[in-house]
Amino acid sequence: MPVRISALTWFALVAVAFAAADPPARAAGGVKNIVIVHGAWADGSSFAKVIPLLQAQGYTVTAVQNPLTSLDDDVAATKRVLDLQNGPVLLVGHSWGGMVITQAGTDPKVVGLMYVDAFSPDVGQSANDLGQGYPAPPGLKSISASNGFLWLSQAGVEQFFVPEVPKSEADVVWSTQGPLAASSLGAKVTAAAWKTKPSWCIVGRRDQMIDPGLERAMAKRINATVLELDAGHVPMLSQPQKVADFIASAAKGL
Repeated sequence: MPVRISALTWFALVAVAFAAADPPARAAGGVKNIVIVHGAWADGSSFAKVIPLLQAQGYTVTAVQNPLTSLDDDVAATKRVLDLQNGPVLLVGHSWGGMVITQAGTDPKVVGLMYVDAFSPDVGQSANDLGQGYPAPPGLKSISASNGFLWLSQAGVEQFFVPEVPKSEADVVWSTQGPLAASSLGAKVTAAAWKTKPSWCIVGRRDQMIDPGLERAMAKRINATVLELDAGHVPMLSQPQKVADFIASAAKGL
């Protein structure tokens, strides 16, 4: 006859199994929660190589999936993830994600900010404002508009967005890209978390989507600790270990 197990017994067995399993490694000191905010023409998978490296060190890592429909919508999506965190958070933003973390980072759970080839605006600034006075990045010529959203061409992804990774990886980035609402680029932040919280910046010397000179100027303005890499716009895919180590170093210092 088949053996029937009650729901209560099943839950008890599951509890025993989890108790018997080896506990995950714990991060030594500092902040344990890392929330990642991706940029335009990407999604959370752009950090797919970095996330397991941080998890192996005991960090709890959560990637926000931005709708990219507006700055306010992306900030709201980030705050929903922050609400789920158990304890203080290091908030990481890539590219457009820097606009998002600058505003969402005012959340009391956020104790530090990291900008990865990202915008770090002041109050009242938009992404369009930040680019004034700097050379237009070559990658911009690969952007096209459709129904109010901006898309990056496959050639643009390969040549300017992730030129340092194999074509097979670049094809995945192109296939999973998130188009950005064109109106988002004119949205101005109403709060700047970096004014009251410590910040770190990664600058890609060969970035072709945001001018490296602009990245350096923004990092200086927010008094950030800076790591310069001989990398393009998406060092999380081309140099994941260096990015993960810098994130972990920041988290340990908080």
